[in-house]
Amino acid sequence: MNHSTRLQVLSQFLKTQRAKLQPEAVGLPAGTRRRTPGLRREEVAQLAGVSSTWYTWLEQGRDIKVSSSVLDAIAAALQLTVDERKYLYALALDAGPGATSFKQEDLPQPEISAPLQYMLRELRYCPTIISDRHCQIVGWNEAASHVFLDFDQIPPDQRNMIRLLFTRKEFQRLAVNWEQFVSGYLAIFRAYYGQYFEDEWYEQFLEEMSAIHPNFNALWEQSRVSSAPEVLLQFRHAKAGKMLFHLTSLQVHGSADLRCSVYTPAPESTTESKLKQLMD
Repeated sequence: MNHSTRLQVLSQFLKTQRAKLQPEAVGLPAGTRRRTPGLRREEVAQLAGVSSTWYTWLEQGRDIKVSSSVLDAIAAALQLTVDERKYLYALALDAGPGATSFKQEDLPQPEISAPLQYMLRELRYCPTIISDRHCQIVGWNEAASHVFLDFDQIPPDQRNMIRLLFTRKEFQRLAVNWEQFVSGYLAIFRAYYGQYFEDEWYEQFLEEMSAIHPNFNALWEQSRVSSAPEVLLQFRHAKAGKMLFHLTSLQVHGSADLRCSVYTPAPESTTESKLKQLMD
């Protein structure tokens, strides 16, 4: 994203986080004349110990000087998580860990190493998907094909987890709590978006998704920031019926920045036995 877009994204993020906080949660009176949800700008400024005008400029996306110490105070006022703080700093300071000039062809081609291949095989009854920093699916095991869909039948350039969640009816029928399912991946995607904001691919992809799905923008704007969300998902499988999985996202160290998403059958459920029958 360019400089102007980065400031717009920062502006929207601050507005969204402010709207999530209720006055009572930060020790302020609720009042009776609030036209919008959450805190007012001047209340965030008061909590952070900065001037109301300066914070307003920051939230408006103006190009102003920002220090780490002031960002610390704003992050504390907005009660941001560790991942949300990293996202804020990357956007506000224009210096995320991935803040270098990216071209798609310069990115290292993801490779599934022998240890990863072994892990995929050993997680026989845990559907597992390996994706890159674009949420592009680069590997999966047999269990994932049985629970989700046959990824071999999807062209490689279309194997993007975000795209599939919004465009394939199989995923929409499968997940009982579809929005929660989507939110987990959008949280991961937003963490990457903040880290690699110089990669123009993200802006192009977001524009494409906004045109494809009418609900994408609303879900994207409300999405959290998390590099490893843990979610309990309820699926309604066409053949196996009700299935419960715990989603655990693990980052694989390496230049390709791969991620391993493991769906572990909920131990208190009959999901594992159903999956065994489905596969065997």
